[in-house]
Amino acid sequence: MALFTAVTALLFACGAPPRAPGTAVIASGADLESGNPAVTVHPLSRQVQRHALFVTLVRLDSVLQPEPYLSRTWSWSPDRRTLTFVLYHGLRWHDGMPTSAADVQFTLDAVRDPDLGSPRAGELAGVDSVRATGTDTLRVFFRQAPPALPTIFAELPVVPRHLLDSVPLARWRGHAFSTAPVGNGPFRFVDRIPGRRWRFARNDSFPKALGGPPRLQQLVVAVVDEAATKYAGLVSGELDLAGVSPAMAHLVKGDPSLALLTPPALFSTVLAFNSTKPPFDDPRVRHALSLSIDRARIVDAAVAGYATPAAGAVPPGLPFSSARTPVTDIASADRLLDAAGWKRRADGVRARGGARLDIELLSVGSGDLAVEHLVQADLAQRGITVTIRVAELASFLGELRAARKTFDVAFTGIPGDLAMGHLSALFMTSQRGGALDYTGFHSPNLDAALQYARAADVGAAGAAWQRVDSLLAEQMPVAWIYHSRGVQGMSRLMSGVHMDLRGELVSVSRWSRAERK
Repeated sequence: MALFTAVTALLFACGAPPRAPGTAVIASGADLESGNPAVTVHPLSRQVQRHALFVTLVRLDSVLQPEPYLSRTWSWSPDRRTLTFVLYHGLRWHDGMPTSAADVQFTLDAVRDPDLGSPRAGELAGVDSVRATGTDTLRVFFRQAPPALPTIFAELPVVPRHLLDSVPLARWRGHAFSTAPVGNGPFRFVDRIPGRRWRFARNDSFPKALGGPPRLQQLVVAVVDEAATKYAGLVSGELDLAGVSPAMAHLVKGDPSLALLTPPALFSTVLAFNSTKPPFDDPRVRHALSLSIDRARIVDAAVAGYATPAAGAVPPGLPFSSARTPVTDIASADRLLDAAGWKRRADGVRARGGARLDIELLSVGSGDLAVEHLVQADLAQRGITVTIRVAELASFLGELRAARKTFDVAFTGIPGDLAMGHLSALFMTSQRGGALDYTGFHSPNLDAALQYARAADVGAAGAAWQRVDSLLAEQMPVAWIYHSRGVQGMSRLMSGVHMDLRGELVSVSRWSRAERK
């Protein structure tokens, strides 16, 4: 009863109305980071932005090929350095203003501007300039001809120029638009209770040519961080869709009112080493810590097998995924630590001179901290003391993104993004917001390889990613722990729900919910 009350309080606190017919409630483990897609890293926030609140120039179909969305057609110049988009005429922002090519130019220019520090800036590095040549026509000029339509156009929503052009880019993250966004997608923002929920309503004016109004009347994102509370919310009917702890998956499977969905996911977990701080500036230490970790045990014990132990950066299921298997090699780990000067003392503790090898592991919290505790136990076997520190999401990201990094090692999830038939390099880019930015590690060779891999067509992607994996393995700025699968509990009152590599909300406009009899 206490858990049911907790979920109800999260959804209907502060005078919010009870659930209306046609309302679906989904759970988010943390508050949505922002309503502004130009500055967002949080995966579910991006899903809400891309599929519910805003529109993108194009979108990906089920086989990951681009199809028209806001842009109804596009064409290349003979030298493939100029890309012309012709936009749908008639889409309006939720405040009634028309969406135009000027909004698209404004969005792309803002993301490319260093003053914003957008996590998506690296994906537009090849763009030389953008020009709206008419109300519904946009031209993008590239420095070099890209091999395919850049995936950023399917992933970056357009933001309203008339609401943000007077706001300095440095203030975008803290501006009111981040918590009360005005979109142009199938759902419009209604209200938000910080740390509790976001509410979106059906946009009855969403054009039929772009998919038409959604079937749901309302979409509510409830902030529910406890695994047991999520499960209780699903059982009680207060939640319709929630990521559940892998350890609870069997409970969902055994409940006739619920369905278990385990879609593929481009989400990997890593240990990000602060390579600007001793001893993590020494690749021997980074390699030793990686070799000490029993990834198979972590997958079995912490996520009940709903993941793949990671040997490299590219998740399984893609045509160029590595066939390597992760290695736990404690003998090699000990040799590397010895070579770096971190010797075992008589009491078994690793030390160099008078200093012990003590590590603080920073985390935003993985439920019951099972992964963090298993890493702690593995490193203890090597004579390394690990202290776990859990931070709130905003503070956690602030520490990882800081120009001067003070943390030791961070356990974090890295969301991937889809390119045309392969995985984008965003989650490993050394631009702001990627895993390598978190570590402070920079390598011209690796940056060049990542840029090439991101732009490579399907035929060249395999060799490109093998090069990236090889360079990452040499320096080990991050230790890849496992590649996730989604574990979602869903009420059987829901229909039209489809999940794939494009995300959990890819079909949100087609969702519907039957009312209980």
